[in-house]
Amino acid sequence: MMPALRCVATVPGRPAWRARVRALSAGAGAGAGEARARPSGPWRTTLRACLWLCIWLAGLAHAMQIVDDRGARVQIDRPPARIVSISPSLTEMVCQLGACQKVVGVDRYSNYPASVRALPRVGGGLDPSVESIVALRPDVVLLATSSPVAARLESLGLVVLALEPKRYADVQRVLLQVGTLLGVSGAAQLWQQIEAGVEAAAASVPPSLRGQRVYFEVNGAPYAASAASFIGETLQRLGLRNIVPGELGPFPKINPEFVVRADPDLIMVGDATFAGMAQRPGWSGMRAIARDRVCVFDPAESDLMVRAGPRIAEAARAIARCVLRHR
Repeated sequence: MMPALRCVATVPGRPAWRARVRALSAGAGAGAGEARARPSGPWRTTLRACLWLCIWLAGLAHAMQIVDDRGARVQIDRPPARIVSISPSLTEMVCQLGACQKVVGVDRYSNYPASVRALPRVGGGLDPSVESIVALRPDVVLLATSSPVAARLESLGLVVLALEPKRYADVQRVLLQVGTLLGVSGAAQLWQQIEAGVEAAAASVPPSLRGQRVYFEVNGAPYAASAASFIGETLQRLGLRNIVPGELGPFPKINPEFVVRADPDLIMVGDATFAGMAQRPGWSGMRAIARDRVCVFDPAESDLMVRAGPRIAEAARAIARCVLRHR
């Protein structure tokens, strides 16, 4: 009668898994000083089958399927060891979750944390170099849904995950998906910290300063952040009113005359865009400019503002400081 077999599969590489495989390979039932008999016949066949089953089940312990923002079901066999990210927000998520050392290439705009600035650049989100990405031999490529190279990269055999957070709920969801991809458990806790940071920023704005009407310009075309954007969500959570309605889309191009007619109480803008703002027709007479109620963010703060990623609580604190400076 053959002894019963129990096949245990855990995460590959862990000592327990290796020990079990070694035990199965060595045979069973030999005591101290006893000669171990080589399995034969049906027992040997069963042992081999069990070993293969253990290996297969161990592989399944890592296998996962993630539905990305294209609706594509992306099969991930194991946590990636080499990641190319061509989205600053996704680069920051990977690093905030403790896997920055796995990033081997980034887009030209990824600049946080400082360690990623030394990595190879593969172009921008809209104009990445396919050849440069392939040369880095990534296990997975992270990009936004707006990137035009996803299908091309997949045709070359690369695993592509397209994720593009646009609202707070998206940031939470994508953060959890990236955590799943990396095989780490800290994503939910990180989101709780982000939420707590935003709440603290909101609490720092006194009731007397709430309700102010704000125009937030993201670049000089001009494009603005509307109430439908994650920046608009931040303004709303801080008790501020966005003059650009969400019906226009998250980041609509604005007719400058619209802003003149709206006459906001406070303007928020990056320093590169602020230059020449007062010279736009009719703008010098707006209350925000006439009374010097303009918050000008430096390049680092501007990057912080426009990224729907793990630093949105820092962005909320910067906006709160702006409001407090112009009380």
